[in-house]
Amino acid sequence: MSDTRRYPSRPVLGVGALILDAGRVLLVERGREPLAGCWSLPGGAVETGERLEDALKREVFEETGLRVSPEAIATVFERIIPNSAPDSDAPCEYHYVLIDFYCRIESGELRPGDDSRRVDWFEIDSLETLAITEGTREVIQACRAHAITQPFVTRPQGTWHALQQ
Repeated sequence: MSDTRRYPSRPVLGVGALILDAGRVLLVERGREPLAGCWSLPGGAVETGERLEDALKREVFEETGLRVSPEAIATVFERIIPNSAPDSDAPCEYHYVLIDFYCRIESGELRPGDDSRRVDWFEIDSLETLAITEGTREVIQACRAHAITQPFVTRPQGTWHALQQ
């Protein structure tokens, strides 16, 4: 099976969970490329036909063993990893647009999942020494400091055909 996320023809849409608790944030250590071995917010790619919130619930459960409830959009984050392969003329190796949601834990038992090595709580004020994916520290700090500005995902009512009539 080919990796369609690497050298993509267009950006990959993903979701992330910002799960905060008394000055701590829940992070997963990535078990696969890109950025294996780095800590990041739990989350992953949205599948075609899958609602953002459903993708988030699925990904968080797969990576952490927790069932969460997305409460509001925290931020939209774009990660572009430049192409470093000398034999490729692709503009970038990876390109993600990530929609991060504030989430509340509903149930489950914390454990690493299928593509995470470890999962743990970290004091937000101590993230400087952690091997964390680029931009994640800034996302956590910004979302901790700012009020919610977009509380929900806007969707059209009805089907596309009904909107065209």
